[in-house]
Amino acid sequence: MLQYDRLFIGGDWVAPSGTATIDVISPHTEEVVGRVPDGTPADMDRAVAAARQAFDHGPWPRMTMPERAEVVGRLAALYAARQAELADVITLEMGSPIAFSQMAQAPQPLGMLQYFSELGKTFAVEDERPGVFGPVVVRREPVGVVAAIVPWNVPQFVIMTKLAPALIAGCTVVIKPAPETPLDSYLLAEMIKEAGVPDGVVNIVAAGREAGEHLVAHPGVDKVAFTGSTAAGRRIGAICGEQLKRCSLELGGKSAAIILDDCDLGAAMGFLSIATLMNNGQACVAQTRILASTSRYDEVVQAISDMVAGQRVGDPADPATGIGPLVARRQQERVEGYIRAGIDEGAKPVVGGLDRPRDRGWYVAPTVFAGVSNDMRIAREEIFGPVLSVIPYTDEDDAVRIANDSDYGLSGSVWTADTERGMDIARRVRTGTYGVNMMNTMDPSTPFGGYKDSGIGRELGPEGLAAYLEYKSIARLG
Repeated sequence: MLQYDRLFIGGDWVAPSGTATIDVISPHTEEVVGRVPDGTPADMDRAVAAARQAFDHGPWPRMTMPERAEVVGRLAALYAARQAELADVITLEMGSPIAFSQMAQAPQPLGMLQYFSELGKTFAVEDERPGVFGPVVVRREPVGVVAAIVPWNVPQFVIMTKLAPALIAGCTVVIKPAPETPLDSYLLAEMIKEAGVPDGVVNIVAAGREAGEHLVAHPGVDKVAFTGSTAAGRRIGAICGEQLKRCSLELGGKSAAIILDDCDLGAAMGFLSIATLMNNGQACVAQTRILASTSRYDEVVQAISDMVAGQRVGDPADPATGIGPLVARRQQERVEGYIRAGIDEGAKPVVGGLDRPRDRGWYVAPTVFAGVSNDMRIAREEIFGPVLSVIPYTDEDDAVRIANDSDYGLSGSVWTADTERGMDIARRVRTGTYGVNMMNTMDPSTPFGGYKDSGIGRELGPEGLAAYLEYKSIARLG
Protein backbone atom coordinates (compact mmCIF):
# COMPACT_ATOMS: atom_id res chain seq x y z
CA MET A 1 0.00 0.00 0.00
CA LEU A 2 1.22 3.50 -0.87
CA GLN A 3 1.12 5.57 2.28
CA TYR A 4 2.14 9.19 2.94
CA ASP A 5 1.84 11.16 6.18
CA ARG A 6 3.00 14.59 5.02
CA LEU A 7 1.86 17.44 2.79
CA PHE A 8 4.06 19.26 0.27
CA ILE A 9 4.08 22.91 1.37
CA GLY A 10 6.80 25.52 1.02
CA GLY A 11 9.17 23.12 -0.69
CA ASP A 12 9.18 20.71 2.23
CA TRP A 13 7.25 17.72 3.53
CA VAL A 14 5.27 19.03 6.51
CA ALA A 15 2.93 17.42 9.03
CA PRO A 16 -0.78 18.11 8.42
CA SER A 17 -2.70 20.21 10.93
CA GLY A 18 -5.32 17.50 11.42
CA THR A 19 -5.38 13.76 11.94
CA ALA A 20 -7.94 12.74 9.30
CA THR A 21 -6.76 10.69 6.35
CA ILE A 22 -7.99 9.87 2.86
CA ASP A 23 -8.19 6.19 1.98
CA VAL A 24 -7.56 5.52 -1.70
CA ILE A 25 -9.66 2.54 -2.75
CA SER A 26 -9.00 0.43 -5.81
CA PRO A 27 -12.07 0.53 -8.09
CA HIS A 28 -11.16 -3.00 -9.22
CA THR A 29 -10.71 -4.79 -5.89
CA GLU A 30 -12.55 -2.36 -3.57
CA GLU A 31 -9.55 -2.61 -1.24
CA VAL A 32 -7.53 0.24 0.25
CA VAL A 33 -4.37 0.74 -1.83
CA GLY A 34 -3.18 4.07 -0.47
CA ARG A 35 -3.56 6.58 2.32
CA VAL A 36 -2.69 10.28 2.53
CA PRO A 37 -3.50 13.14 4.92
CA ASP A 38 -6.85 14.86 4.42
CA GLY A 39 -5.98 18.53 4.09
CA THR A 40 -7.85 21.03 6.24
CA PRO A 41 -8.62 24.73 5.74
CA ALA A 42 -5.67 25.43 8.05
CA ASP A 43 -3.42 23.43 5.70
CA MET A 44 -4.73 25.47 2.78
CA ASP A 45 -3.90 28.65 4.70
CA ARG A 46 -0.32 27.43 5.10
CA ALA A 47 -0.08 26.49 1.43
CA VAL A 48 -1.42 29.87 0.27
CA ALA A 49 0.94 31.66 2.67
CA ALA A 50 3.89 29.74 1.21
CA ALA A 51 2.78 30.50 -2.35
CA ARG A 52 2.17 34.15 -1.43
CA GLN A 53 5.63 34.47 0.11
CA ALA A 54 7.23 32.84 -2.93
CA PHE A 55 5.40 35.16 -5.29
CA ASP A 56 5.77 38.42 -3.36
CA HIS A 57 9.34 37.95 -2.18
CA GLY A 58 10.88 34.93 -3.91
CA PRO A 59 12.94 34.70 -7.08
CA TRP A 60 10.48 32.88 -9.34
CA PRO A 61 8.41 35.82 -10.69
CA ARG A 62 11.60 37.88 -11.04
CA MET A 63 13.43 35.36 -13.17
CA THR A 64 13.22 35.80 -16.92
CA MET A 65 10.80 33.58 -18.76
CA PRO A 66 13.66 31.67 -20.47
CA GLU A 67 15.18 31.05 -17.02
CA ARG A 68 11.90 29.61 -15.79
CA ALA A 69 11.62 27.59 -19.01
CA GLU A 70 14.96 25.98 -18.22
CA VAL A 71 13.67 24.80 -14.82
CA VAL A 72 10.46 23.49 -16.37
CA GLY A 73 12.61 21.67 -18.91
CA ARG A 74 14.45 19.94 -16.06
CA LEU A 75 11.09 18.95 -14.60
CA ALA A 76 10.07 17.53 -17.99
CA ALA A 77 13.21 15.37 -18.12
CA LEU A 78 12.47 13.95 -14.67
CA TYR A 79 8.84 13.40 -15.66
CA ALA A 80 9.87 11.52 -18.79
CA ALA A 81 11.89 9.08 -16.70
CA ARG A 82 8.92 8.30 -14.44
CA GLN A 83 6.10 7.97 -16.99
CA ALA A 84 5.64 4.26 -16.44
CA GLU A 85 5.43 4.71 -12.68
CA LEU A 86 2.87 7.50 -13.05
CA ALA A 87 0.75 5.39 -15.42
CA ASP A 88 0.74 2.48 -12.96
CA VAL A 89 -0.28 4.68 -10.04
CA ILE A 90 -3.13 6.36 -11.94
CA THR A 91 -4.47 2.97 -13.03
CA LEU A 92 -4.24 1.75 -9.44
CA GLU A 93 -6.08 4.68 -7.90
CA MET A 94 -8.85 5.38 -10.43
CA GLY A 95 -9.18 2.34 -12.69
CA SER A 96 -8.05 3.75 -16.01
CA PRO A 97 -7.05 0.85 -18.31
CA ILE A 98 -3.27 0.62 -18.26
CA ALA A 99 -3.12 0.88 -22.05
CA PHE A 100 -4.86 4.27 -21.81
CA SER A 101 -2.69 5.36 -18.89
CA GLN A 102 0.44 4.52 -20.90
CA MET A 103 -0.93 6.20 -24.04
CA ALA A 104 -2.43 9.35 -22.50
CA GLN A 105 -2.50 9.68 -18.71
CA ALA A 106 1.29 10.01 -18.43
CA PRO A 107 2.60 11.04 -21.90
CA GLN A 108 0.21 13.95 -22.49
CA PRO A 109 1.23 15.83 -19.32
CA LEU A 110 4.85 15.35 -20.35
CA GLY A 111 4.03 16.84 -23.74
CA MET A 112 2.60 19.92 -22.03
CA LEU A 113 5.72 20.42 -19.92
CA GLN A 114 7.87 20.14 -23.03
CA TYR A 115 5.66 22.46 -25.07
CA PHE A 116 5.48 25.24 -22.50
CA SER A 117 9.18 24.94 -21.77
CA GLU A 118 9.89 25.61 -25.44
CA LEU A 119 7.27 28.37 -25.67
CA GLY A 120 8.80 30.13 -22.68
CA LYS A 121 12.14 30.44 -24.46
CA THR A 122 10.73 32.69 -27.20
CA PHE A 123 7.50 34.20 -25.81
CA ALA A 124 7.53 38.01 -25.91
CA VAL A 125 7.08 39.43 -22.41
CA GLU A 126 7.08 42.97 -23.80
CA ASP A 127 6.33 44.54 -27.15
CA GLU A 128 6.29 48.16 -28.23
CA ARG A 129 3.39 49.67 -30.15
CA PRO A 130 2.91 53.12 -31.65
CA GLY A 131 0.56 55.17 -29.48
CA VAL A 132 -1.26 58.46 -29.98
CA PHE A 133 1.31 60.41 -27.94
CA GLY A 134 4.32 58.16 -28.44
CA PRO A 135 5.43 54.56 -28.09
CA VAL A 136 3.59 52.27 -25.65
CA VAL A 137 5.15 49.20 -24.11
CA VAL A 138 2.71 46.34 -23.54
CA ARG A 139 4.07 44.16 -20.77
CA ARG A 140 2.91 40.71 -19.65
CA GLU A 141 3.25 39.88 -15.94
CA PRO A 142 2.25 36.82 -13.89
CA VAL A 143 -1.24 36.92 -12.43
CA GLY A 144 -0.03 35.85 -8.96
CA VAL A 145 -0.98 32.95 -6.72
CA VAL A 146 -3.02 30.30 -8.53
CA ALA A 147 -5.36 27.75 -6.96
CA ALA A 148 -5.44 24.71 -9.26
CA ILE A 149 -8.36 22.41 -8.41
CA VAL A 150 -8.39 19.20 -10.39
CA PRO A 151 -10.68 16.16 -10.83
CA TRP A 152 -9.98 12.44 -10.57
CA ASN A 153 -10.49 11.25 -14.14
CA VAL A 154 -7.22 12.42 -15.74
CA PRO A 155 -5.42 13.84 -12.71
CA GLN A 156 -1.93 14.53 -14.10
CA PHE A 157 -3.27 15.75 -17.43
CA VAL A 158 -5.47 18.35 -15.74
CA ILE A 159 -2.80 19.37 -13.24
CA MET A 160 -0.42 20.05 -16.11
CA THR A 161 -2.91 22.11 -18.16
CA LYS A 162 -2.67 24.54 -15.25
CA LEU A 163 0.76 24.01 -13.70
CA ALA A 164 2.91 24.13 -16.84
CA PRO A 165 1.68 27.52 -18.15
CA ALA A 166 1.43 28.96 -14.63
CA LEU A 167 5.08 28.13 -13.96
CA ILE A 168 6.27 29.61 -17.25
CA ALA A 169 4.23 32.76 -16.56
CA GLY A 170 5.94 33.19 -13.17
CA CYS A 171 2.97 32.32 -10.97
CA THR A 172 3.06 30.29 -7.78
CA VAL A 173 0.55 27.49 -7.35
CA VAL A 174 -1.48 25.59 -4.76
CA ILE A 175 -2.70 22.30 -6.23
CA LYS A 176 -5.69 20.52 -4.70
CA PRO A 177 -5.92 17.00 -6.10
CA ALA A 178 -9.21 15.14 -5.86
CA PRO A 179 -9.50 12.87 -2.81
CA GLU A 180 -10.01 9.86 -5.10
CA THR A 181 -6.63 10.36 -6.82
CA PRO A 182 -4.01 11.96 -4.57
CA LEU A 183 -1.23 9.42 -5.04
CA ASP A 184 0.11 10.58 -8.41
CA SER A 185 0.53 14.12 -7.05
CA TYR A 186 3.07 12.86 -4.51
CA LEU A 187 5.25 11.60 -7.35
CA LEU A 188 4.93 15.00 -8.98
CA ALA A 189 5.97 16.73 -5.74
CA GLU A 190 9.11 14.62 -5.59
CA MET A 191 10.01 15.66 -9.13
CA ILE A 192 9.31 19.33 -8.46
CA LYS A 193 11.71 19.29 -5.53
CA GLU A 194 14.37 17.43 -7.52
CA ALA A 195 14.05 19.81 -10.47
CA GLY A 196 15.04 22.75 -8.30
CA VAL A 197 11.76 24.65 -8.41
CA PRO A 198 12.15 27.28 -5.65
CA ASP A 199 10.47 26.62 -2.31
CA GLY A 200 6.82 27.62 -2.15
CA VAL A 201 6.34 27.93 -5.91
CA VAL A 202 4.34 24.67 -5.98
CA ASN A 203 2.34 23.39 -3.00
CA ILE A 204 0.15 20.28 -3.04
CA VAL A 205 -2.65 19.55 -0.56
CA ALA A 206 -5.14 16.75 -1.24
CA ALA A 207 -8.49 17.52 0.37
CA GLY A 208 -12.24 17.37 0.07
CA ARG A 209 -14.89 19.93 -0.78
CA GLU A 210 -14.76 22.06 2.39
CA ALA A 211 -11.02 22.72 2.18
CA GLY A 212 -11.35 23.22 -1.56
CA GLU A 213 -13.97 25.94 -1.18
CA HIS A 214 -11.81 27.55 1.50
CA LEU A 215 -8.97 27.67 -1.03
CA VAL A 216 -11.18 29.19 -3.73
CA ALA A 217 -12.38 31.96 -1.42
CA HIS A 218 -8.97 32.63 0.12
CA PRO A 219 -8.03 36.32 -0.19
CA GLY A 220 -4.42 35.36 -0.89
CA VAL A 221 -5.38 33.60 -4.14
CA ASP A 222 -5.33 35.73 -7.31
CA LYS A 223 -6.72 33.17 -9.78
CA VAL A 224 -8.64 29.91 -9.62
CA ALA A 225 -8.16 27.31 -12.34
CA PHE A 226 -10.80 24.59 -12.05
CA THR A 227 -11.70 21.48 -14.00
CA GLY A 228 -14.75 19.47 -12.97
CA SER A 229 -18.52 19.39 -13.05
CA THR A 230 -20.59 22.26 -14.34
CA ALA A 231 -22.44 22.44 -10.99
CA ALA A 232 -19.17 22.89 -9.07
CA GLY A 233 -17.96 25.33 -11.71
CA ARG A 234 -21.00 27.52 -11.18
CA ARG A 235 -20.26 27.66 -7.45
CA ILE A 236 -16.59 28.49 -8.01
CA GLY A 237 -17.48 31.10 -10.62
CA ALA A 238 -19.92 32.74 -8.21
CA ILE A 239 -17.28 32.98 -5.48
CA CYS A 240 -14.70 34.38 -7.88
CA GLY A 241 -17.25 36.82 -9.27
CA GLU A 242 -18.03 38.19 -5.82
CA GLN A 243 -14.31 38.79 -5.25
CA LEU A 244 -13.50 39.92 -8.81
CA LYS A 245 -10.97 37.10 -8.82
CA ARG A 246 -9.70 35.71 -12.10
CA CYS A 247 -10.90 32.23 -12.92
CA SER A 248 -10.87 29.68 -15.71
CA LEU A 249 -13.43 26.88 -15.72
CA GLU A 250 -13.14 23.72 -17.82
CA LEU A 251 -16.42 21.90 -17.25
CA GLY A 252 -18.63 19.19 -18.68
CA GLY A 253 -19.60 18.02 -22.12
CA LYS A 254 -22.16 16.06 -24.10
CA SER A 255 -20.42 15.87 -27.43
CA ALA A 256 -21.89 14.58 -30.67
CA ALA A 257 -20.19 12.45 -33.31
CA ILE A 258 -21.93 13.02 -36.66
CA ILE A 259 -21.65 10.04 -38.99
CA LEU A 260 -22.37 11.09 -42.57
CA ASP A 261 -23.77 8.66 -45.11
CA ASP A 262 -20.47 8.39 -46.99
CA CYS A 263 -18.57 7.29 -43.89
CA ASP A 264 -16.63 4.02 -44.04
CA LEU A 265 -17.94 2.55 -40.78
CA GLY A 266 -15.37 -0.22 -40.64
CA ALA A 267 -12.51 2.23 -40.86
CA ALA A 268 -14.08 4.66 -38.38
CA MET A 269 -14.81 2.24 -35.56
CA GLY A 270 -11.23 2.02 -34.28
CA PHE A 271 -11.07 5.79 -33.81
CA LEU A 272 -14.62 5.98 -32.49
CA SER A 273 -13.88 3.38 -29.81
CA ILE A 274 -11.39 5.86 -28.33
CA ALA A 275 -13.56 8.91 -28.91
CA THR A 276 -16.56 7.37 -27.21
CA LEU A 277 -15.20 5.05 -24.50
CA MET A 278 -11.79 6.38 -23.51
CA ASN A 279 -10.99 6.13 -19.82
CA ASN A 280 -14.07 3.96 -19.22
CA GLY A 281 -16.24 6.77 -20.55
CA GLN A 282 -15.01 9.10 -17.81
CA ALA A 283 -13.93 11.92 -20.10
CA CYS A 284 -15.51 15.33 -20.54
CA VAL A 285 -14.72 15.23 -24.28
CA ALA A 286 -16.26 11.79 -24.87
CA GLN A 287 -18.48 11.61 -27.97
CA THR A 288 -21.46 9.99 -26.25
CA ARG A 289 -24.12 11.12 -28.74
CA ILE A 290 -23.75 9.24 -32.04
CA LEU A 291 -25.74 10.96 -34.78
CA ALA A 292 -26.72 8.69 -37.69
CA SER A 293 -28.92 9.40 -40.71
CA THR A 294 -32.26 7.65 -40.88
CA SER A 295 -31.14 5.90 -44.07
CA ARG A 296 -28.16 4.21 -42.35
CA TYR A 297 -29.44 4.25 -38.78
CA ASP A 298 -29.73 0.48 -38.26
CA GLU A 299 -26.32 -0.08 -39.87
CA VAL A 300 -24.67 2.47 -37.59
CA VAL A 301 -26.38 1.02 -34.50
CA GLN A 302 -25.05 -2.41 -35.44
CA ALA A 303 -21.52 -1.15 -36.06
CA ILE A 304 -21.41 0.79 -32.77
CA SER A 305 -22.89 -2.15 -30.89
CA ASP A 306 -20.34 -4.57 -32.33
CA MET A 307 -17.52 -2.19 -31.42
CA VAL A 308 -18.74 -1.82 -27.84
CA ALA A 309 -19.50 -5.51 -27.40
CA GLY A 310 -15.95 -6.26 -28.53
CA GLN A 311 -14.42 -4.30 -25.67
CA ARG A 312 -12.81 -6.46 -23.01
CA VAL A 313 -14.11 -5.50 -19.56
CA GLY A 314 -11.93 -6.34 -16.59
CA ASP A 315 -8.82 -5.68 -14.54
CA PRO A 316 -7.48 -2.24 -15.54
CA ALA A 317 -3.91 -3.42 -14.94
CA ASP A 318 -4.28 -5.98 -17.77
CA PRO A 319 -2.97 -4.51 -21.06
CA ALA A 320 -5.77 -6.32 -22.93
CA THR A 321 -8.52 -4.52 -20.99
CA GLY A 322 -10.53 -1.96 -22.93
CA ILE A 323 -13.01 -0.98 -20.21
CA GLY A 324 -12.17 -0.95 -16.53
CA PRO A 325 -14.21 -0.03 -13.47
CA LEU A 326 -15.61 3.39 -12.65
CA VAL A 327 -13.82 5.42 -10.04
CA ALA A 328 -16.19 4.92 -7.10
CA ARG A 329 -19.35 3.16 -6.02
CA ARG A 330 -21.27 6.44 -6.22
CA GLN A 331 -20.19 6.77 -9.86
CA GLN A 332 -21.27 3.21 -10.59
CA GLU A 333 -24.68 3.92 -9.07
CA ARG A 334 -24.95 7.24 -10.91
CA VAL A 335 -24.29 5.65 -14.32
CA GLU A 336 -26.67 2.78 -13.61
CA GLY A 337 -29.27 5.40 -12.72
CA TYR A 338 -28.92 6.89 -16.18
CA ILE A 339 -29.21 3.49 -17.82
CA ARG A 340 -32.41 2.95 -15.88
CA ALA A 341 -33.66 6.38 -16.91
CA GLY A 342 -32.96 5.61 -20.58
CA ILE A 343 -34.98 2.42 -20.38
CA ASP A 344 -37.82 4.21 -18.58
CA GLU A 345 -37.94 6.88 -21.30
CA GLY A 346 -38.29 4.25 -24.02
CA ALA A 347 -34.76 3.93 -25.38
CA LYS A 348 -33.59 0.39 -26.16
CA PRO A 349 -30.30 -0.95 -24.77
CA VAL A 350 -29.00 -3.07 -27.65
CA VAL A 351 -25.73 -3.79 -25.81
CA GLY A 352 -25.17 -3.78 -22.09
CA GLY A 353 -27.78 -2.63 -19.63
CA LEU A 354 -28.14 -3.05 -15.89
CA ASP A 355 -26.47 -6.45 -15.49
CA ARG A 356 -23.06 -5.83 -13.93
CA PRO A 357 -20.21 -7.55 -15.78
CA ARG A 358 -18.34 -8.44 -12.55
CA ASP A 359 -19.42 -9.18 -8.99
CA ARG A 360 -16.54 -7.25 -7.45
CA GLY A 361 -15.34 -3.80 -8.35
CA TRP A 362 -17.28 -0.76 -9.53
CA TYR A 363 -18.02 -2.02 -13.02
CA VAL A 364 -20.86 -1.02 -15.33
CA ALA A 365 -21.70 -2.86 -18.53
CA PRO A 366 -20.74 -0.73 -21.57
CA THR A 367 -24.12 0.19 -22.99
CA VAL A 368 -25.46 1.34 -26.37
CA PHE A 369 -28.94 2.80 -26.61
CA ALA A 370 -30.95 2.89 -29.84
CA GLY A 371 -34.22 4.70 -30.36
CA VAL A 372 -32.93 7.80 -28.58
CA SER A 373 -34.36 11.27 -29.11
CA ASN A 374 -32.31 14.31 -28.24
CA ASP A 375 -34.73 15.40 -25.51
CA MET A 376 -34.12 12.30 -23.35
CA ARG A 377 -32.01 12.64 -20.22
CA ILE A 378 -29.40 10.23 -21.57
CA ALA A 379 -28.95 12.63 -24.51
CA ARG A 380 -29.05 15.86 -22.48
CA GLU A 381 -27.04 15.17 -19.33
CA GLU A 382 -23.39 14.22 -18.88
CA ILE A 383 -23.31 10.60 -17.70
CA PHE A 384 -19.53 10.16 -17.33
CA GLY A 385 -19.53 6.47 -17.98
CA PRO A 386 -19.54 3.96 -20.88
CA VAL A 387 -23.04 4.76 -22.14
CA LEU A 388 -23.67 5.77 -25.76
CA SER A 389 -26.85 7.03 -27.42
CA VAL A 390 -27.47 6.66 -31.17
CA ILE A 391 -29.74 9.47 -32.36
CA PRO A 392 -31.28 9.66 -35.88
CA TYR A 393 -31.16 12.73 -38.12
CA THR A 394 -32.80 13.46 -41.48
CA ASP A 395 -30.15 15.54 -43.30
CA GLU A 396 -26.95 17.48 -42.60
CA ASP A 397 -28.77 20.57 -41.38
CA ASP A 398 -30.72 18.40 -38.94
CA ALA A 399 -27.50 16.75 -37.74
CA VAL A 400 -25.92 20.13 -37.03
CA ARG A 401 -29.09 21.29 -35.30
CA ILE A 402 -29.08 18.24 -33.01
CA ALA A 403 -25.36 18.57 -32.30
CA ASN A 404 -25.88 22.20 -31.27
CA ASP A 405 -29.04 21.44 -29.31
CA SER A 406 -27.16 20.96 -26.05
CA ASP A 407 -26.34 22.97 -22.96
CA TYR A 408 -22.70 22.01 -23.57
CA GLY A 409 -20.18 22.85 -26.27
CA LEU A 410 -16.89 21.17 -25.48
CA SER A 411 -16.03 18.77 -28.31
CA GLY A 412 -17.42 16.86 -31.25
CA SER A 413 -16.53 15.13 -34.48
CA VAL A 414 -17.75 14.35 -37.97
CA TRP A 415 -17.01 11.17 -39.96
CA THR A 416 -17.04 11.35 -43.74
CA ALA A 417 -15.16 10.40 -46.90
CA ASP A 418 -15.18 14.08 -47.92
CA THR A 419 -12.81 16.02 -45.67
CA GLU A 420 -13.86 19.45 -46.99
CA ARG A 421 -17.48 18.58 -46.37
CA GLY A 422 -16.47 17.61 -42.85
CA MET A 423 -14.67 20.92 -42.37
CA ASP A 424 -17.82 22.79 -43.38
CA ILE A 425 -19.77 20.96 -40.70
CA ALA A 426 -16.99 21.51 -38.15
CA ARG A 427 -17.31 25.27 -38.65
CA ARG A 428 -21.04 25.11 -37.93
CA VAL A 429 -20.96 23.14 -34.69
CA ARG A 430 -20.57 25.38 -31.62
CA THR A 431 -17.87 23.63 -29.63
CA GLY A 432 -14.39 24.56 -28.47
CA THR A 433 -12.68 21.57 -30.10
CA TYR A 434 -13.66 19.41 -33.06
CA GLY A 435 -12.32 16.57 -35.17
CA VAL A 436 -12.83 15.53 -38.76
CA ASN A 437 -12.46 11.74 -39.05
CA MET A 438 -10.70 11.81 -35.68
CA MET A 439 -11.10 13.03 -32.17
CA ASN A 440 -9.34 16.27 -31.36
CA THR A 441 -6.69 15.01 -28.94
CA MET A 442 -5.99 18.33 -27.22
CA ASP A 443 -2.68 19.21 -28.80
CA PRO A 444 -0.56 21.18 -26.29
CA SER A 445 -0.03 23.92 -28.90
CA THR A 446 -3.74 24.66 -29.48
CA PRO A 447 -6.39 26.11 -27.15
CA PHE A 448 -8.73 23.78 -25.31
CA GLY A 449 -12.03 24.75 -23.70
CA GLY A 450 -15.71 25.00 -24.38
CA TYR A 451 -18.75 27.08 -25.26
CA LYS A 452 -21.88 27.47 -23.14
CA ASP A 453 -22.00 25.33 -19.97
CA SER A 454 -18.69 23.69 -20.88
CA GLY A 455 -16.80 26.50 -19.23
CA ILE A 456 -15.01 29.84 -19.41
CA GLY A 457 -11.55 30.45 -20.82
CA ARG A 458 -9.03 28.33 -22.67
CA GLU A 459 -6.13 26.11 -21.67
CA LEU A 460 -3.05 25.02 -23.68
CA GLY A 461 -1.34 26.84 -26.51
CA PRO A 462 -0.25 30.48 -26.25
CA GLU A 463 -3.82 31.19 -25.19
CA GLY A 464 -3.32 28.92 -22.17
CA LEU A 465 -0.20 30.85 -21.17
CA ALA A 466 -2.06 34.15 -21.59
CA ALA A 467 -4.59 32.96 -19.00
CA TYR A 468 -1.87 33.26 -16.34
CA LEU A 469 -0.69 36.72 -17.37
CA GLU A 470 -1.85 40.24 -16.62
CA TYR A 471 -1.36 42.88 -19.32
CA LYS A 472 0.16 46.25 -18.48
CA SER A 473 0.41 49.17 -20.90
CA ILE A 474 3.24 51.64 -20.19
CA ALA A 475 3.14 54.90 -22.14
CA ARG A 476 6.05 57.29 -22.19
CA LEU A 477 7.09 60.59 -23.69
CA GLY A 478 10.59 61.01 -25.03
